[in-house]
Amino acid sequence: MSSEGPKPTNLPAAIDRAAVERVLARALELQAGASGGDASDRLTEAQLLDLAKEVGLDPVHLRQALAEERTRVAVPEEKGVLAALYGGATVSAQRIVNGTPAQVLQALDDWMQRQECLRVKRHFSERIVWEADRSVASVVRRAVSGKGDALVRANDVAATAIALEGSRVLVRLDAYLGGHRASMASVNAGLGAASVVAGGVLAALSFPVLAAVAPAVVLVPAVWGATRSAHGRTVERAQLALEQVLDRLERGEAGRPPTLLSMLAAVVRG
Repeated sequence: MSSEGPKPTNLPAAIDRAAVERVLARALELQAGASGGDASDRLTEAQLLDLAKEVGLDPVHLRQALAEERTRVAVPEEKGVLAALYGGATVSAQRIVNGTPAQVLQALDDWMQRQECLRVKRHFSERIVWEADRSVASVVRRAVSGKGDALVRANDVAATAIALEGSRVLVRLDAYLGGHRASMASVNAGLGAASVVAGGVLAALSFPVLAAVAPAVVLVPAVWGATRSAHGRTVERAQLALEQVLDRLERGEAGRPPTLLSMLAAVVRG
């Protein structure tokens, strides 16, 4: 008779993805607790790649996941009165394109400055942050071409490019429009205050109560609806602009300088 104890028979033949994530998360939690959570217990990228091979993960997929983690921008969940009344203020777009991070960032910089009328605010090895160019030349260029106003309302626009396998690059674009949202709220607050003052004047002139409160009751909700819609359209246009930039980047068009024909056409349109 065998001395081995009974073998478990309730283990599944395969573990689904959710279970795998729970098991790995719990194992890391137990290891951190056992070691005190020292920084020396963190995995390097090479160690993580070795671990991926051991568990049968494709290194290409792991490198892409690592690149996505490196490009991920920690944006806290938007809360508060402005977010509740006017909606979100952050838009993002992500794509895998051909080239090197330097080539991709150079093409994006050319496009953002030439077509979106932005200027460099910060420049890192794998990331560029732009802001609106308020110079007279940019204002005139936007007026003449009729372009470059989709992202100019953003506080800042950022691009992050991370190298993947071969000549592939993961690029992420982010734009934050909190300033535009705040300006819409200011418009709403200003007109709301004006309507209250107007109601007070009517009340002082012995107008009926309904006539005195009518400006506030009618004007404030109407203006709020208009400013909320305006902010929503601005956010949608910014999102579309980011996606269109990535479309051009995929086709290799983002960094191309304007042709003589296109410049003449812009002058004629102006």
